Amino acid sequence: MIHTTVGQLGHFFVILSFVTALVATVAYFISALGRRAVAQPVVVEEPQLAYAGGASFGGKTSRRAVSNKATASPEAAPRDDWRRLARWAFYIHGLAVTGVGVCLYWIINNHYFEYHYAWSHSSRALPLQYVISCFWEGQEGSFLLWLFWNALLGAMLIRTSGKTWEAPVMTIFALVQAFLASMILGVVFGDTFKIGSSPFLLLSEAMPDAPIFTADPTFVPKDGNGLNPLLQNYWMVIHPPTLFLGFAFTLIPFAYCIAGLWRNEPYNWIRPAQPWTLLGAGILGIGIMMGGYWAYETLNFGGYWNWDPVENAVYVPWLVMVAALHAMLIAKRSSTGLKTAIILSITTFLLILYSTFLTRSGILGNASVHSFTDLGLSGQLLLYLMAFVVLAIVLAVVKWKHIPSDEKEASVYTKEFWLFIGATVLCLSAFQVIATTSIPVYNKIMESFGKVSNLALPADQIAHYNKFQVWFFVVIALLTGVGQYLWWRKVENKKWDALMTPAILTLLISAGLIAFGSIKNPVYMALLVASVFALMTNGTVLLGVIRGNYRLSGGAIAHIGMALMLIGILYSAGFSKVISLNTSGLLISKQDVFTKNDNKENKENTLLWLNQPERMGPYQLTYRGQYIEARDVPGYIPRRDVTVIEGDFRGIAQRDIEQNGKVYYKRGDTLALYPENTYYQVEYREPNGKVFSLYPRAQVNERMGLLASPDTRHEADRDIYTYVNSVPDPTADNKWEKTETYSVAIKDTFFLNDYVAILDDVVRTTDVEGMDIGPNDAAVRARVRVLSKNGEQILSPAFIIKDRMVGRRAETSDELGVRIQLNEIDPRTGKFTFAVNRTQRDYIVMKAFEKPLINVLWIGTLVVVLGFLISTVRRYREAGKMQRKVA
Repeated sequence: MIHTTVGQLGHFFVILSFVTALVATVAYFISALGRRAVAQPVVVEEPQLAYAGGASFGGKTSRRAVSNKATASPEAAPRDDWRRLARWAFYIHGLAVTGVGVCLYWIINNHYFEYHYAWSHSSRALPLQYVISCFWEGQEGSFLLWLFWNALLGAMLIRTSGKTWEAPVMTIFALVQAFLASMILGVVFGDTFKIGSSPFLLLSEAMPDAPIFTADPTFVPKDGNGLNPLLQNYWMVIHPPTLFLGFAFTLIPFAYCIAGLWRNEPYNWIRPAQPWTLLGAGILGIGIMMGGYWAYETLNFGGYWNWDPVENAVYVPWLVMVAALHAMLIAKRSSTGLKTAIILSITTFLLILYSTFLTRSGILGNASVHSFTDLGLSGQLLLYLMAFVVLAIVLAVVKWKHIPSDEKEASVYTKEFWLFIGATVLCLSAFQVIATTSIPVYNKIMESFGKVSNLALPADQIAHYNKFQVWFFVVIALLTGVGQYLWWRKVENKKWDALMTPAILTLLISAGLIAFGSIKNPVYMALLVASVFALMTNGTVLLGVIRGNYRLSGGAIAHIGMALMLIGILYSAGFSKVISLNTSGLLISKQDVFTKNDNKENKENTLLWLNQPERMGPYQLTYRGQYIEARDVPGYIPRRDVTVIEGDFRGIAQRDIEQNGKVYYKRGDTLALYPENTYYQVEYREPNGKVFSLYPRAQVNERMGLLASPDTRHEADRDIYTYVNSVPDPTADNKWEKTETYSVAIKDTFFLNDYVAILDDVVRTTDVEGMDIGPNDAAVRARVRVLSKNGEQILSPAFIIKDRMVGRRAETSDELGVRIQLNEIDPRTGKFTFAVNRTQRDYIVMKAFEKPLINVLWIGTLVVVLGFLISTVRRYREAGKMQRKVA
């Protein structure tokens, strides 16, 4: 059955969201044009700036009557009608966007695989949390998520921005929503021109030439392709929504800034925009770090940041947004700061659009593993970007004359000077990253003019970016200390004595860490000293601020968090140590020998045979076998305990499934599985005898092959990070070699797969698994002792006579790679005939790191977010007080 109604309803909501966004844009625009400010004296504080109109203000601040209260002109009544229309249009737009989301989730969750989006991104095997992740795996779903957050924030702005700012700010908001809604419109004109890509496209419409639809137009696949296995992680449930919420927040300062320029009020927009900018920077920052933690837990490159172009495309707008925040702080007292705040607030949003173009146009297809493929929307994305670039630049140029000018240059002893320097360094850091990341764009531009560009991305991108970014953040860390001291007037009368105490503490602590930590790299030394200096200075400031008013402590707390992050990055990346050194002499990777990799893979990977202990650094490691996950059973269960039904996402229990003393399934029960994941238990035994296990996993996926993900043990001072590099295909049946037969008497010796075996005895038994031995039946069990490097192992194949029929119960040892079966018993000669098959012994090739102080990085991230939240609350209250005063 094809469920077309929900798709048609969803497509209706898409069109409705686009139309209502356009209506809201036009209505808000007319309303904004019609409001005329009528002077009413309101006492406000203004900075020491000279405005282009001729008004100037003496002293650091002045109290004056300004015309900030907009009252109704004769045209106000009809314009209020336009504002009401715009509000209703935007609210309906928000409801329509929500309706689109509900329809798309309904299709995914109910497995309507006749829809291309559901078939491409989901499957019946996925648990609920990953079904949610399917929603935003594709481009259409991620655009929809972005639309939803913008609609929600727009509704909040309507309620909080006040009549003065609502119309101009929401004009920009609604216009952005119209562009975003067009990205999922899915309207086609002719054979080539289309606007957007619809998430409600039927599979038969997306693949009209597929033979199956020619034979059966009503064909519906039984299952979908499933979610990318690398995205099957709980961080992928919360990381994309957080990141897109951060994207949405960048629109608010942009809209306020454009509205301020539009209204010839280039300063007044900063106060209402500042709390939103703070909150947005905090959310976008934690969204980026969530992505880093996902990479750390899921990908096996041994880190959390790889300078991938898509990572860079999100990191750069965040840097510029933080720089804009610092510019806003000095805009009250510095024309340079005001102009910088305007430029950077505009640039932040434009960089978000640029990053969207980079990741969704397909231009990074050969440069990034994270970028989306081109859905034919590259032209539309470029139009989206250029429309707002032109709007912002033209408006800024036309209105630049209304921006005030400084009466005198800022002194090096002022906080404004150091905050401006800090914002400048952040922008330089962002420029270095985006300039290199955009090399594919340069090449594409050159190709469009018929030229051939020889520019290429750096061969070692990590080394390239680190070489510059480390020094940028050395300077930033030093500036946070100096800037905070100046901000709170710790440095007075042009004397820097107040910095002596934290500077001395910095030198003492750094010297100790360098000496006892054996830090020899000058770059690491510089970063460590700068980070400790930021900790000492901001810690001292924090103590002083908290004594007065804890609400003012946000900046110091955020800077302390940043310093902790830098220390965590320094130690976890700079002093990460491979502990899985190969001392066996075995050649693990033949390809590695013929590359310029200095035989690295052979040196840094260790081979573990099943149940065979190996020494690795201070640990004794033992590979204990393959495990799988069942939906209703906590933890992992041995793979040998379940026979997996391929393609059915279920299995049959071969013995009772028990965890923590509770039996979840009886032998023979059917249980639901997560079939793509196979976990490999690696037992670590510490020198003190303490034992713990890690379960790195390999995922088998038809589209992507075998993918490995790590498992990590978190300790106070370090992480132990383990992943498998090579494993036997867990979905492949054992390939047994040709049967060999051995006729031996009791106590005779023979060979099993290169091991010495001894037939110790053959005894009667009544215990044969899966079979009842009655009084008229007979069963014997052989006791074959196999001598291996790790001691002895007993194999006990059984020979059964039941109801006058002969049966045999073979025994298999994955550890030895042997299957042995007692085939015949000759009472005349006392000989026993065994059938033996050999196969590849179970093994893994694994790599393990120790990452010192990586938890300091994650703790620092949380501290930064706390600082942003405290600052947001403070600035929100200040903006609320000012709004009430003006009203």
